Amino acid sequence: MMNEDGYMEQEEEYNREAILDPAWEKQQRKTFTAWCNSHLRKAGTQIESIEEDFRNGLKLMLLLEVISGETLPKPDRGKMRFHKIANVNKALEFIERKGVRLVSIGAEEIVDGNVKMTLGMIWTIILRFAIQDISVEELTAKEGLLLWCQRKTAPYKNVNVQNFHLSFKDGLAFCALIHRHRPELIDYSKLSKENPMENLNTAFDVAEKHLDIPRMLDPEDMVNSAKPDERSVMAYVSSYYHAFSGAQQAETAANRICKVLKVNQENERLMEEYERMASDLLEWIRRTTPWLENRSTDNTLPGTQQKLEEFRDYRRKHKPPKLEEKARLETTFNTLQTRLRLSNRPAYLPTEGKMVSDIANAWKGLESAEKGFEEWLLSEMQRLERLDHLAQKFKHKCAIHEEWSHGKEDLLASAEFKQCKLNELKALKKKHEAFESDLAAHQDRVEQIAAIAQELNLLEYHDSPSVNARCQRICDQWDVLGTLTQKRRAALDEAERILERVDMLHLEFAKRAAPFNNWMDGAKEDLVDMFIVHTTEEIQGLIDAHEQFKQTLGEADKEFQSIMMLVQEVHSLCRQHSLKIAENPYTTLAAAEDIESKWTEVKQLVPQRDSTLQQEVLRQQNNERLRVQFARKAEVIGPWIENRLDAVASVGMKTKESLEQQMARLKGFERDVVQYRPNMDDLERFNQEVQEAMIFDNRHTRYTMETLRVGWEQLVTSTARSINEVENQILTRDSKGITQDQMEEFRKSFNHFDRDRTGNLDPKEFRASLVSLGYNIRDDKQGEADFQRIMSIVDPNRTGRVSFDCFLDFMTREATDTDTAEQVMQSFKILAGDKPFITAEILRRELPPDQAEYCIQRMAPYTGRDAAPGSLDYSSFSTALYGESDL
Repeated sequence: MMNEDGYMEQEEEYNREAILDPAWEKQQRKTFTAWCNSHLRKAGTQIESIEEDFRNGLKLMLLLEVISGETLPKPDRGKMRFHKIANVNKALEFIERKGVRLVSIGAEEIVDGNVKMTLGMIWTIILRFAIQDISVEELTAKEGLLLWCQRKTAPYKNVNVQNFHLSFKDGLAFCALIHRHRPELIDYSKLSKENPMENLNTAFDVAEKHLDIPRMLDPEDMVNSAKPDERSVMAYVSSYYHAFSGAQQAETAANRICKVLKVNQENERLMEEYERMASDLLEWIRRTTPWLENRSTDNTLPGTQQKLEEFRDYRRKHKPPKLEEKARLETTFNTLQTRLRLSNRPAYLPTEGKMVSDIANAWKGLESAEKGFEEWLLSEMQRLERLDHLAQKFKHKCAIHEEWSHGKEDLLASAEFKQCKLNELKALKKKHEAFESDLAAHQDRVEQIAAIAQELNLLEYHDSPSVNARCQRICDQWDVLGTLTQKRRAALDEAERILERVDMLHLEFAKRAAPFNNWMDGAKEDLVDMFIVHTTEEIQGLIDAHEQFKQTLGEADKEFQSIMMLVQEVHSLCRQHSLKIAENPYTTLAAAEDIESKWTEVKQLVPQRDSTLQQEVLRQQNNERLRVQFARKAEVIGPWIENRLDAVASVGMKTKESLEQQMARLKGFERDVVQYRPNMDDLERFNQEVQEAMIFDNRHTRYTMETLRVGWEQLVTSTARSINEVENQILTRDSKGITQDQMEEFRKSFNHFDRDRTGNLDPKEFRASLVSLGYNIRDDKQGEADFQRIMSIVDPNRTGRVSFDCFLDFMTREATDTDTAEQVMQSFKILAGDKPFITAEILRRELPPDQAEYCIQRMAPYTGRDAAPGSLDYSSFSTALYGESDL
């Protein structure tokens, strides 16, 4: 494996004190000795003991000269220890110049005959000069050699190469490799998995006799070892690879076809995945949008709260997965278009109505329907709360009025005054005057009842019919009471000419008791009146008003005592003159005890009102705490989201930063977003507490939950989109072979002309960037035509914008080696033996099963005059691969 400095790292770092497995050491001694001798014999020499014969460094330097074809520095011919160390160091320095970084292997260990270090050094040489340059389907070294074995042995059902130890233990893999390339040397049908010794000896003998590959492995060691030494097997198998390297032309052709077909199959899979994901997402949007557009409720507070809970479930549970699906859909579409562009295929055009723009418009419609939905629900709840409060207040006032008016019609309609004495008539008249005063006092209450009913109708209260009916009954009764009062007053005036005597004490009591009684009724009504507030200032205003009321209780108590003194004086006169205590004819009060009981009730309601107001103070203080709690969290999360959005947008602006560094930064941002998610969840919980507490404003922060949600969704989408763009740039860079300096130059030029930092160039900016990079675009009709041709390449969808991916693809298009229809056609021609057609048998033999069947199903029959039975037309098939992308 090559590291960042261009060195090939050792497969592992050798531990000086570690003990090599005896069985593996034995296998490595034999294999590595045979491998070294297979090269040293070209120079007319060999080694007997691998740890002894390399100690002076002479044969080690000779081995490196033979396998590299280069001349090493002249060795020291002395026999002293420092001469040997100098020679070994020259060999090790030559190995390091070949791109191999040696770790834990020094010249002293080799000179001292350290077996483990010597075997490790030889293994490093084998890796560098025999295995490293092996390349199969973009895989190199060990992985490439393993893939080569798997490809060559794939047609043999009793061979399954997964590694370089147990997979070769029964010898069939070696025999299959020989039979695949030289079938005349081995009768493979006679071999059996039950005879590993026979299989191994057959393979080793044939390889030594006919392929000039020495016996590097011992059959007994392979069979008797629980796990053969992997390095020994790799060294021996690499000799097979190099022996058969001359037969690689057909394999290279097959590899090219496999590569092209693999790209085409993956593109078709991505197209199908895009269509399915687009259909599912559009269907979900179609079902969800009407629900969000519905602005109707059942006009009740519980029903509206249920709808708010359903909307919360939609925002927390249903929408986030669909937002992720939308991001994956865009990623799939961008990746597919990049892959088609890199493989010279036409751009993919989705089914009508499933374009990325169609999905974006549908999503925009969804968010348009969603916008304001939550605010509407909250305002609806506020309206219904106000309605509920007004309805309770209406019922309370109606109950008080109905209690007061009960029996008044019968009283006013009675004609008992015609049988009364003069003093009784005077009393009735005064009593009626008191009633008129009482009636006037109740006028405001009736008007309040009518006003509340009118407001309930305007606010569309759900039980408006019953409210209107009750209000109408009260108003009709009030009109009747007014008419009856006027008629009774006229009748009493008529009788007043006869009745003159008046009891002044009763009259005084009636005049003073009635207003006081009305005042107590009003005070009771105020003390039990319901209220709704939303701030501590509003509740403090109610408390102040209540304190002012309590300051009037002293004067009221004096009035109460004065009224009670009138009653006591009447009783005193009656007792003094032994008179019967008659009822007061001038008042509707049953007795003085009514005044006293009401006054007692008023004094008891005062501390109850104090308690109610204090409870509301505590509730408003808790609401303020919830506002501050939400504001503190929002003031932390809001700037964090804004900073992360700025950081994501800045990625790619630094031209000295590599794509991998940009990807690392973006991945770090993505992890930060995932790790920061619990803070958003906490804020959602705080927001729910605020809403459940019926809090509708917050003066402590400029952020709302909606703005933070939108910012969070924008951060998630922007991060995912940026990662996808960098991945596509890496894919373009690696497939085009762009160097880091070239990438920095392209990025620097792109950023220079992207003055508004949108990540896209408009046609004017793109044209200026081409001129700055040396393109000669004339200022005439021909020059405009040439520029429009270039724009059709970098902007196939005619969006009027050129992304950095398209800019990079255009800059590197003409300088890279890409597959073409002609190259694929020439590869098929090699497999067909220069014939204009190919057969299914050849395809199944040379290609993997799935790709062979892919070709057979899609190739048209060959219709030329020299057509053979079952012949297939590979020319039209190759052309179609680079034609319409729905092949």
